[in-house]
This record gives sequence, structure tokens and C-alpha cells, in this order.
Amino acid sequence: MRDYSPKGSAMATLPDAALDQLFRQARSIHRFTDQPVSDAEIEALYALLKWGPTAFNGQPGRYVFVRSSEAKARLAPALAGNNREKTLAAPLTVIVAYDSAFHQQLPSQFPAFNAKGFYEQHPQQIEPTARSSATLQAAYLILAARALGLDAGPMAGFDASAVDQAFFADGQYKSLLLVNLGYGVREGVSPRGPRLAFADVAEIV
Repeated sequence: MRDYSPKGSAMATLPDAALDQLFRQARSIHRFTDQPVSDAEIEALYALLKWGPTAFNGQPGRYVFVRSSEAKARLAPALAGNNREKTLAAPLTVIVAYDSAFHQQLPSQFPAFNAKGFYEQHPQQIEPTARSSATLQAAYLILAARALGLDAGPMAGFDASAVDQAFFADGQYKSLLLVNLGYGVREGVSPRGPRLAFADVAEIV
């Protein structure tokens, strides 16, 4: 594989096996083995995803790792049909939410600039910033899971208001995405869908 790293750079292109695991051969997985995901694996997952960039280093993403049968019973009414079935069968489901008061943490997380003051003066910017940065963090979570050898099955098809009522009753956190995690069953997985070509979506100017 050709190395595209700048000469003299400390960064090196990852080997093909790593790129395959993260991107080219990775799949959204909907069936998992019964092997559990441990507390140590969950903490290692967050230890990776937290380093992804967000606006003003705001880190608005919040995560509830749903593993117990009691917690799954609380989540189930927000899901319908196949999404409910596969979520209840998965060893772990992450509720990715955003914190609508994330800017309160900015003095410690971004001390170089009064970003907290900016959001207090422009409150209309809080929700879109929180949502966009937490969406990035959801993507980092999926890539971190793949990097650790886990499979991920993200889902947007759920009743967000029902999830919020069940898990975030005070209204500060807003659910954004569900991600089933575990060790995937790949037998019978359909061929992956096509992807648009570079020329269809991008240009170099």
C-alpha cells in the first residue's frame, strides 16, 4: 500500500488490515453472539472516542450503556418491530445523547477563549452545536468500537421522546442515536450496499 504520509511526519498510514477493519470490510451488524461486553471494554471504548475533535472541545456527547434486563425493558417501548427485536438480543446498546448545557463545562475544557460566554450571549447556537458535535462523537464511538474488535449496529429509527422520558427525565440530555454493540454474527449478512464514487460527491478546487 502506498504511504501518503508527509515526509518527516510522525504520523504513518495505517496498514491495510486496520483500514479494512475500520472502513472497507466493516459492516453495520444486526445480530450478535451472546459474548458480553465488559465494563473494561466499555471504558476502553470511551477512552478512545473522547479524543475526537468537537467545536470548542465542548464534548456534548453523553452515553448510557444499556446492558441490564431492567434497563432494556425501559428502552424497549421506544423501539418498534425489528429494531426492538435486535436491540433486546444485543449484548449492549448505547444511547448517544447530547447535553443541552454542555457549554457550562467550557471554562475547564476550552480555557483559551470565553466560549461559555459566547453561548450565553448566543443561546440559539447551543442546540445546533451540541447536536452536530455529538453526532461526530457518535461516529467516533462506532470507529472506536471497530478498532477494539467490536461490531456496531447504529439505529436512528426510534422514538426519541420516549427514550428521553425513560432515561433523561430532567430534559437536559436529548437522545440522538442508538448503537448496538457486541461481537457480530456475520453468517447470512447481505452484501454491503454500494457507495457513491468520488466524482459524484466531491471536487478538488
